[in-house]
Formats: sequence, C-alpha cells, structure tokens
Amino acid sequence: CPPDQLVLQVPVRALLEGDTVTLRCRRWGNKSVTSVSFYHEEEELQGLSNGTELSLSPLQLHHSGRYRCRGRVDSEVSQGWEESTPVTVTVQGEHPTAAS
Repeated sequence: CPPDQLVLQVPVRALLEGDTVTLRCRRWGNKSVTSVSFYHEEEELQGLSNGTELSLSPLQLHHSGRYRCRGRVDSEVSQGWEESTPVTVTVQGEHPTAAS
C-alpha cells in the first residue's frame, strides 16, 4: 500500500441494532490527515463526524452498506486529497422475528 493511503477502520465484531460503532479514518503510519469527510453509499454524511472519527448510534439496519472516507494529506512527497477503499458495514437485527 502506498504510504499516503487512507484506511477506514471498522470493528470486526458483529454489529447489532442499538449498538454504538465508531469508524476511524486513518493514514498509514498514523500520519496526519485533515478535512475528513465520510460517505455512505456515495452520499456525504453531514454533521456526524468528529475529526477523523464517525460515530453511528444507535445502529439501525439502514446503517448497513458501503462506507469510505476522504481527507487531505500532506507529506514531503505530495499533498492533496486521498480516499479510502470502501468498507462494507453490516448491521444485524437483535431479534430477527421482530422485523414486522
């Protein structure tokens, strides 16, 4: 992976309705990234992020889908905007029979 590439970190545990989850936009080597934006299914999420983190609470089934982040990176070699590879988030219902 290139050193400037952004990574969207998602917990590996099962995500259930009602849980809280935090997605983190990080740059390889924990280098600085600024002006981070988060996207769900290609739609920018407004007002939900805090710097490089996005908290979803309480989780609902509609939070499932593909997420990515975009941010500004500055290094000795280059500067500009980088984008993470999309990550799929799957929210499971706590009670599958309660879907009605």
